[in-house]
Amino acid sequence: MTESQSDVALADKFFEDFKSLEKEISKVIIGQEEVVKLLLTSIFCQGHSLLVGVPGLAKTLLISTISSALELSFNRIQFTPDLMPSDILGAETLDKDRNFKFIKGPIFANIILADEINRTPPKTQAALLESMQEYSVTIAGQSYLLDKPFFVLATQNPIEQEGTYPLPEAQLDRFLFDIQLTYPSFESEVGIVKSTTTDVDKVVHKILGKEEVMAYQHLVRRVPVADNVVEYAVELVHKTRVGNPKAPGSTNDYIEWGAGPRASQNLIIAAKCDALLNGKYSPDIENVKAVAKPILRHRIVRNFKAEAERITIDKLIEDLL
Repeated sequence: MTESQSDVALADKFFEDFKSLEKEISKVIIGQEEVVKLLLTSIFCQGHSLLVGVPGLAKTLLISTISSALELSFNRIQFTPDLMPSDILGAETLDKDRNFKFIKGPIFANIILADEINRTPPKTQAALLESMQEYSVTIAGQSYLLDKPFFVLATQNPIEQEGTYPLPEAQLDRFLFDIQLTYPSFESEVGIVKSTTTDVDKVVHKILGKEEVMAYQHLVRRVPVADNVVEYAVELVHKTRVGNPKAPGSTNDYIEWGAGPRASQNLIIAAKCDALLNGKYSPDIENVKAVAKPILRHRIVRNFKAEAERITIDKLIEDLL
């Protein structure tokens, strides 16, 4: 069997496993299918996600359910104004023989839920974001590698902005997706209330192991892409940049700052994964469009005119597609 044939067989298995994952997760998480799909896409793309939603929408339950279905270790870190970098990364302490010993922090897990990341000062935010980029932690000049796969889901509350430290644009750029978590529909909420007010515990079974997750991450990277799809993705990002020859009038009128080259890379990686999750072996322009909003949403800065006229970033992205 050639490499391309084995990749086709692996792609077919990936599609089936994804359907099984969705089914298993839906035992606990009712509705929110699009959010679940984006989070799984982010994991298989070796990216990280920012989840923006009001409290009480089961963000913690969602990510712990995913970690159970993937048999990955999971830690939740509640970010507070007094949290220090050592509280996340770990610290050196003296043992009984008076030797320094490194005690690992909660960052040493496969999946990290960074709850309310904008509640902690920039120094602590930077410590987390460095480990997201480098997949390692440096303490007292010594580097410690993090377990792979490694995925950070950071959450932000869009309502209370008092006493918060907003993530700078350069830090936001490190997240693959900005996922907007909305209230459940009427039917979904009825289902949620019915399933959570009984004495029955839902058990989530393991669907994939660590090695399989990593194999699928490498498979996503190997997916071939046609030149016209790459050109469409790059052109879409160029359209967000003020003063660019490809930028339409709406960009020059309403956008302060456009997306950088990392957005183009992420569009292609996410489109590859989206194609596999839909049973295709190569992405087309529709797959790029499907992932455009969560990828561009946090990389575009609106100007005052757009805010005054209440033009949303999603509306601006729709006009560019």
